[in-house]
Amino acid sequence: MQINELSGQAGEWLKGEGPESDIIISSRIRFARNLADFPFTNRASAEQKAEIAEILQERISKLRVNGEGLTYFDLSELGSLDMEFLVERHLISKEHAEAEGARGVAINKEETVSIMVNEEDHLRIQVMKSGFQLGETWEIIDELDDAIDRELNYAFSPELGYLTACPTNVGTGMRASVMMHLPALLFTRQIDKVISAVGKMNLVVRGLYGEGTQYAGSLYQISNQVTLGKSEAEILDNIVNTVPQIVRYERRAREILLSQNRAKLEDRVYRSLGMLKSARTISSAETITLLSHLRLGINLGLIEMGIGQVNELFIRALPAHLQKLEGKELEPDERDSARATFIRMNLGDVQ
Repeated sequence: MQINELSGQAGEWLKGEGPESDIIISSRIRFARNLADFPFTNRASAEQKAEIAEILQERISKLRVNGEGLTYFDLSELGSLDMEFLVERHLISKEHAEAEGARGVAINKEETVSIMVNEEDHLRIQVMKSGFQLGETWEIIDELDDAIDRELNYAFSPELGYLTACPTNVGTGMRASVMMHLPALLFTRQIDKVISAVGKMNLVVRGLYGEGTQYAGSLYQISNQVTLGKSEAEILDNIVNTVPQIVRYERRAREILLSQNRAKLEDRVYRSLGMLKSARTISSAETITLLSHLRLGINLGLIEMGIGQVNELFIRALPAHLQKLEGKELEPDERDSARATFIRMNLGDVQ
């Protein structure tokens, strides 16, 4: 599998399938792990990073997901556009792309699994599934983690748990999250109350690309805040018990919008569709906002369009994806024009 092959497909997590997929776009679990015999990545020498990468690449090459192996990409050999592309697809972090030295990522064909090597920690194992599937996601990542652990010596303390470069990850080393689309709560001005309530449950709300990113397109990532002193089961139970409440609040807000402000809601949806179908130049930020309105209209039965199709547009209209589509690097103004053309082509038959 080559990087360019990914641009012509959508990861499983974008397909709009699975439980509650009208509101929950994806479920993700990430493990942070380190090898006991080496310094953390930020303290390791170039030679040690290279040795870590070699050891982990050899071990990862033996892994199987649904009977298939993973493709390993050496990030030190990729250009900046390829790495930005992987960031946009949530397969590597921005920090991983901008780092230096020996590092890589292993990805399976469906893009449900991504294993980063020499990110902040020696290993960042990530599994993503579409819809509300934390249980299924857990089964996959637990099996992968056990398979790696059987042949490697993880840095582990009986008192503290897994040792990580950042103290906030010590313990289970686990971050579990769901990406939610909550436009009705935003429109009805209830989102701040929800975010505040989530914080009281030891959960945190982040933007589209996690920590340090802004909210955009009514897309929110909700994840655990504490890893130390909590078991994996306790962390998952907290999210599994909290997220359905948010889903109910969003559904109720949608019902209120339809019953009390239907004309305004329809106007917002159809204006967004009209702008997306007619614009000759459009920015990433505006596109995400308009697609968010369109996605709500689809889920409310106002627009006939597959939910997976609009999910893909959120990602494929981003800068690196557009440049991959065009086969060359583009200036910002050129990207805005190419984005408008791409969206018009994809929404031409949508009414």
